[in-house]
Amino acid sequence: MTVNDASNPWVSRPAASSPALAATQAPIATAAPTGPVAPQRGVPAPDTVDQLPVVQYGPGEARPLWWLGAHGGAGESKLAHLVEHSRVADHAWPHLVASPRPAPVVLVARSSYDGLRAAQVAATQWASGLVPFVNVLGLVVVADAPGRLPRPLREFAQIVGGGVPRTWTVPWIESWRLGEEPSLLSVPREVRRLVDDLNAILQPGAGSTTN
Repeated sequence: MTVNDASNPWVSRPAASSPALAATQAPIATAAPTGPVAPQRGVPAPDTVDQLPVVQYGPGEARPLWWLGAHGGAGESKLAHLVEHSRVADHAWPHLVASPRPAPVVLVARSSYDGLRAAQVAATQWASGLVPFVNVLGLVVVADAPGRLPRPLREFAQIVGGGVPRTWTVPWIESWRLGEEPSLLSVPREVRRLVDDLNAILQPGAGSTTN
């Protein structure tokens, strides 16, 4: 499938010129969903061996936001420094067993083929209804190298981004590679946009922007 296909394989209705696909090339300008906000009927579950595990959390462990790396080295630990009280879920779905509300989760993956494939599998696991105790807010694609993505990866990122409510991109940040502490004072505008969007989504009364 390429970006010229007329339909989005993640949803049951035509989605020509989907904003979710364009979002992988430029940061979105709003916190409103641009893709499916709930599991979709008919989405097959990924093979058990490919599914991310589930970790249960007890009373007092709820957080306003969880960063879930779809694979090792996704960059979720860096991003967690930028949103107050957020928490890294490592590479497992957080199940808040004592909470009546699903855990708000943002998937994180690198822009390499393996990273995007891991994100696709995680998104499929959610879309198939296997993790009803999480509320996936979107996917952050973190650059795996400086410069523009090769076309095959851009097209793959567009396909993967079409299966989640929102997609954000984070460019290569050399200071993060060198171990510097992330700070909103010095990050690129794409990262500030991500944080602003998430803060808007997580505000009380913003339920219409989440699933």
